[in-house]
Amino acid sequence: MGHNGGPIFTDAQQAAGFAIPALYRTHSRVFETKYPSFDYAGLVPVNTEGDMWDIGTLVYSGDIAGVANYVGGKGFDIPNASVNLSQGSTGFYLAGVGYELGLQEVNRSSRMGVPLGERKASAARMVAEKFVYDRVIRGSTIKNFTGLINNANVPTANAPTGSWGTATVAQIMADINTVLTDVYTNSGETAVADTLLLPTTKFLAINNTQLTNTGDSLLAFIQKNNSFTAITGRPLDIRPSRELATAGASSTARMIAYEKNPDNMEFFLPGMFEFMAPFATSSMTWRVDGIMNVGQFELYRPKTMSYRDNI
Repeated sequence: MGHNGGPIFTDAQQAAGFAIPALYRTHSRVFETKYPSFDYAGLVPVNTEGDMWDIGTLVYSGDIAGVANYVGGKGFDIPNASVNLSQGSTGFYLAGVGYELGLQEVNRSSRMGVPLGERKASAARMVAEKFVYDRVIRGSTIKNFTGLINNANVPTANAPTGSWGTATVAQIMADINTVLTDVYTNSGETAVADTLLLPTTKFLAINNTQLTNTGDSLLAFIQKNNSFTAITGRPLDIRPSRELATAGASSTARMIAYEKNPDNMEFFLPGMFEFMAPFATSSMTWRVDGIMNVGQFELYRPKTMSYRDNI
């Protein structure tokens, strides 16, 4: 027995009988853990259709076309509505991260009563979540696709006011309504921006600005008083993103407005991260690999999103 009551193992076979059941319990606990800083599902719709071994899927992008018109009574001249679609494919790619456990670690964790491998399993899971998050945000230069904050097809302009460092409350509100209105106007009033992403520093600045005439913070006031809410009656979803501090042209701060709808955009994740069965790599070491099947961010209707820079 160990100094604190835990068993001590003299060979790998004994240790495996202790380690492997503990690993499976650890993995089930790790998958219940949430990582708010990598909340990509809160930013874009995530499509998990498929499985770990799918190679890709067809995608279609485009806009509606056609107009209604007056017709004769016999109905031979009724015009057609159509959709101008372009077909493409999006690829899925296997990715992974894992960890190792040695006989010494098994014995020490047993002696100290520490849940076996939990920290390493959690670290592997967090690294996997960050990998997916980075692809949602910026895409992949290796696989040649862009993400939420750097898509070249999105209408882009500078904010009318310029830097918010010396901007008034009225100017900040005008800039935000401008980027929201971009989506409504550019889409031909077929989309309404329901989500606004701000650089974290800008988000905190408007949250910490108190309005003397209403008692609200500027952030709370904007959530209730903006062009999206005026059109729909629903509060605007405003989120901070550390990724936007230098995402704009000439490394300026960028804000993004978009309609968060799977008809407009999706990130494909057909194979969610999962751990494989532990296996021995030596007489004193086990390895646990985790794998996932990762697709890419697809923006079907670029005009349902707007970038405004230099805020």
